[in-house]
Amino acid sequence: MKGSILSAVSAAALTFSGLASAAGIEEWKTRSVYQVMTDRYARTDGSTDHECEAHLFCGGTWKGLMNKLDYIQDMGFTAIQISPIVKNIEEHTAVGDAYHGYWVEDNYSLNDKFGTEKEFKDLVAELKKRDIFLMVDVVVNNMVQGFDNVIPPKIDYSRFNPFDDKKYFHPYCNVTDWEDTQNYQDCWLYPYGVALADLKTEDPAVVSELGNWVKELVSNYSIDGLRIDAAKHVNDEFLPKFVEAAGVFSWGEVLTGVTNDMCRYQTLGLLPGMPNYLEYYPLNEAFNGGSFTDVTKIKNEAATGCNDTFALGSFVENHDMPRFASRNQDLAIAKNAMAYILLNDGIPTVYQGQEQHFKGGETPFNREPLWESKYNTEAPLYVLTSKLNKVRNNAIKRDENYVDSKSEVLKADTNYLCQKKGSGDNVVVWCITNKSSQGGKDRISIAGFEAAEEVVEVLGCKHNQADVAGSVTIYFNKGEPKVYVSAAALKGTGLCPETVPDVEEEGDDSGAGVLGVSGGLLAAAVVGSAAMFLA
Repeated sequence: MKGSILSAVSAAALTFSGLASAAGIEEWKTRSVYQVMTDRYARTDGSTDHECEAHLFCGGTWKGLMNKLDYIQDMGFTAIQISPIVKNIEEHTAVGDAYHGYWVEDNYSLNDKFGTEKEFKDLVAELKKRDIFLMVDVVVNNMVQGFDNVIPPKIDYSRFNPFDDKKYFHPYCNVTDWEDTQNYQDCWLYPYGVALADLKTEDPAVVSELGNWVKELVSNYSIDGLRIDAAKHVNDEFLPKFVEAAGVFSWGEVLTGVTNDMCRYQTLGLLPGMPNYLEYYPLNEAFNGGSFTDVTKIKNEAATGCNDTFALGSFVENHDMPRFASRNQDLAIAKNAMAYILLNDGIPTVYQGQEQHFKGGETPFNREPLWESKYNTEAPLYVLTSKLNKVRNNAIKRDENYVDSKSEVLKADTNYLCQKKGSGDNVVVWCITNKSSQGGKDRISIAGFEAAEEVVEVLGCKHNQADVAGSVTIYFNKGEPKVYVSAAALKGTGLCPETVPDVEEEGDDSGAGVLGVSGGLLAAAVVGSAAMFLA
């Protein structure tokens, strides 16, 4: 086995780095995450006119990312998740280049396509200076080589570092049964263009080496968290050992919409957290002809089935899934989706370009270079994201228990979902709708505040006063989301320095109606279905 056994210098570094005091689960709950695909975020020279072919390298670098951190920080994000940082295969394949970072060949070399070690360390230092957490994607399920699509793949194992021998890998078989644990954990994924040689993560030698490697990686580069790619496809018992070796909070990708399939990773102590695919599916459906009752149904199931839904990553887009706007380009719908993931229980995660309303479909067309947007900080979703992050960050600053306070569903039906999070004068009440920008006027009376409390709808900077029951009348028009906080909570935030009365807009009143007073928890029907896509 090639590679690096922890050197005395590295071991000493670990001792002094204090992994036990590294960023843990409670600290990560306070963060909101911006997911970066390094090759597609920013070029070193900052150019915005560079054309990019979807399957090929486009030239994004760590230095380019460092130079564009203001763009992320000004949206209020307090953590970034970046592509894997280690060396990938260099050959062109039938499915393109390894621009994404997931086709690992050498764990012990950095990816020089993204920059030098100094440039990566400069990025890390700048993130520390700004108090932005760094989450790095890691690949542990497989090593990769290009191949000619002749089965079985012809693999030169000597090219891999550290696993340079066939004995460290499962014999070739293609995953065919996504319900059979042994099949999807021991067989090889994605048998076209590239061969993903499946590591024996049940082998003590593999477990030990990957543990040593990740411990050194985290220590050497002061990494705050990990996303474990394809966590569902490695041996169950491997995961907690790997997380323990890393010593930092780790998400594991468990791509399923079935509650028991995902929650068992927490209940069995395999992973502390996962991107929340349970809500991903019904949430996307709710905005495309479905109902919000299905979203509350899965939320309740997850709260019961998982150990800690506050450690799940709330999202509607990532690098593996079609863009949210690829199904529905209505801007109001996109605003409501953004409001959900940023104010929902859990750790908000926004994939680069979502704030620019990118519309790419299946991979790789959902990986557009961000520079196509010219980094427009006046784009409607960028402005909205900044406000929503400011609301959440302020609520967390005012009450350290805010992130672990369970949201109360105040209303859930086909077209509306309203929730309340927090307590006292640190309550956030928010309502979203799927009626789109063509939606007419509606009035909803929502309880959630103290009697006669002064409140502000922060997206429109409109003030109102709760009635004796703590209810506020919310005026919907053109499908825009609504977010209310106590007026007292806004002091010093810079949000809404001036407000106007919160009243129904003048104009055509056709279709308007009072939809009722809501204050209890509602739930309903269908579970989100699972789907399988490859990173």
